[in-house]
Amino acid sequence: MSKVTTIKVLNEETRKPALQIIEAVFLKEKNWLFNADEQIPVDIGTSSRFSWFLAYVNDEPAGVMRLVYDPPLQLPENFQVTLREDINLDEIAKQGKFVEVGRFMILPKYRRRILVALRLMRIAVQEVVERDYTHFITDVFENEVHSPFNFHTRILGFEVIGKHLYGELNCSCTRIILTLDILKAYKRIKERRGHVYQAVLAGLTDILDKKLAQQAH
Repeated sequence: MSKVTTIKVLNEETRKPALQIIEAVFLKEKNWLFNADEQIPVDIGTSSRFSWFLAYVNDEPAGVMRLVYDPPLQLPENFQVTLREDINLDEIAKQGKFVEVGRFMILPKYRRRILVALRLMRIAVQEVVERDYTHFITDVFENEVHSPFNFHTRILGFEVIGKHLYGELNCSCTRIILTLDILKAYKRIKERRGHVYQAVLAGLTDILDKKLAQQAH
């Protein structure tokens, strides 16, 4: 039986396999990047702005994810952003502390194993909550064959707040902007007690329940 594990990228030993995944997926398969090596800083172990996580299936690298802390919610004008009519980014910024989820990729041979994606989300949630951040924000490509849109919205509970036409990656697809209130999602997933709860939240309930109690007061 396959075992899925995750670790935080902290040194060259873990940075190297993470870069190999980025090169295989975002550079060679998707052609969304021109250089993989520059994606993860050499000093990632001391970075306070970025966190990278690496998933393994048994002993083989399978997927990666990047977090960016305190990202600007206002995107550059040339990105051509359109938001839902009821969305005000200034008001959203007041709701909590945001972390951007990005560079979320899984090697083709493991894409059908949803546990790989769920374990990456689990380690990300743990780090974010421990650092007192409250919300995720991310972009996913519209109509891209491997887009995690359904995973984010149907399984995790991300909400669409807008779109933009251009971004950092070399892709012609429209970007869909999604946000997630972590405690709101936790309450919903906890009530269902399904496989997502077991894969993502098991072991995190103490800290999340404490956050809920603090929020109530």
